[in-house]
Amino acid sequence: MTKTLHFLLPGDPDTRTGGYLYDSRMMREVQALGWSVRHHRLADGFPFPDEAGRQHADAVLGALPDGALTLVDGLALGVLPEAAGRHADRLRLVGLVHHPLAAETGLSEAQRSFLVTSEVDALAATRHIIVTSPFTATALAGYGVTPDRVTTILPGTDAAPPARGSAEGDGGPELALLSVGSLTPRKGHDVLLTALARLVDRDWHLTLAGGARDAETAGQIENIIRHKALSSRVTLQGEVDQATLTHLYDRADLFVLASHYEGYGMVFAEALARGLPILGTTGGAIPTTVPADAGLLVPPGDVEALAAALARLMDEPALRHCLRQGALAARAALPGWPDSARDFAAVLERL
Repeated sequence: MTKTLHFLLPGDPDTRTGGYLYDSRMMREVQALGWSVRHHRLADGFPFPDEAGRQHADAVLGALPDGALTLVDGLALGVLPEAAGRHADRLRLVGLVHHPLAAETGLSEAQRSFLVTSEVDALAATRHIIVTSPFTATALAGYGVTPDRVTTILPGTDAAPPARGSAEGDGGPELALLSVGSLTPRKGHDVLLTALARLVDRDWHLTLAGGARDAETAGQIENIIRHKALSSRVTLQGEVDQATLTHLYDRADLFVLASHYEGYGMVFAEALARGLPILGTTGGAIPTTVPADAGLLVPPGDVEALAAALARLMDEPALRHCLRQGALAARAALPGWPDSARDFAAVLERL
């Protein structure tokens, strides 16, 4: 008998962010295990949908048959407490939380307070919650979620050959830095660019790959590049397809991302899979994703500490080599997508 999963996800499932990539890849992998996965697209605009978006989500839930196994991405679930509560007894409702909504950077205190209250109520209506890191599982304790109601399923990582670095390309002698992350406040690109502006006496070039998810942040980043005279040092690659991203990883010498918070940090795992030395922050789950011998981590938002770490990595090839060896050693411990999908499906089968 075919097992059926209804998966509710707001917006375009092909959006190239870590959360969406996890969701879309997991849908495909679970289907490969013999499940029927029925994707229900909710409106754009979450986690702050308009009333039409809320009503549409309620209607989608209402149209599902009694007893339907229903997985709702936390980006939508967290702000649908009323709809979740209405259908909790009728559906087998499961939440998929990448990180608490209130952990996003750039929120007002009123928005943050609203999101905490809303997500507490929404999560209370679920039978179970799947999270993408142990850090997020622990964080949900503050939302009234007991450990028995949470299972961690780490993202998978595709096997990849070690990065060859800029020496194999057609570029100049500068160190090739790669940052991958959407242009949103949480990714800390402004912190990274400000830190790099202090190091223009060294040879480096930064490629920043990520879609402009927040217009104000994108404008801020462009202003920093212009005002700090970094136009010749920074390439804003925009959102890229997988083939382009693979090429960027292969030609990089150092991966750097100054996120204020990550629920897991799939791009850090992807960098590890290619044996890249890493510079990140201690925000959220990053310290549990990046082994201590594979990267340097500094406090989020600390320009001074980030600039100092960048200077070390630029000036000390031996340090980069040591971190590269740590990253290469960590590759074997990264879970693959088929393994993660089997664990994911096993949780659903118990519900």
